[in-house]
Amino acid sequence: MLWTLLIFIGCFTPGKDIPKVDVPLIDKWVHLVLFGGFTFLWLCARPLTKFSWLVKMFLLAVALGSFIELMQGWLTFLGRSMELMDAVADGIGGMLGIGVFCLCAILTKNKPDR
Repeated sequence: MLWTLLIFIGCFTPGKDIPKVDVPLIDKWVHLVLFGGFTFLWLCARPLTKFSWLVKMFLLAVALGSFIELMQGWLTFLGRSMELMDAVADGIGGMLGIGVFCLCAILTKNKPDR
């Protein structure tokens, strides 16, 4: 829940308040990490590995990322812009978070009880 709040705070911070960093495509990397963390942490909160649940989490990440991009486009006073590639990065991050979760689930299932 706190991670989702962090996403909203970060994505609705006025553009003038965001520090400039000289790293190529840094905003896309940030979106990847934010939404990778989003899906991973929500899956950890309700650890189901059913395919339908994983698809729902992916769709939720895409929907949330798209909603945020639309809002950034509409709320022009924030000095932010709507970017399709940010929404794509959100979706890729969502898939990566699901992948990491599934990998962790596989690795921990095979551990002997102590």
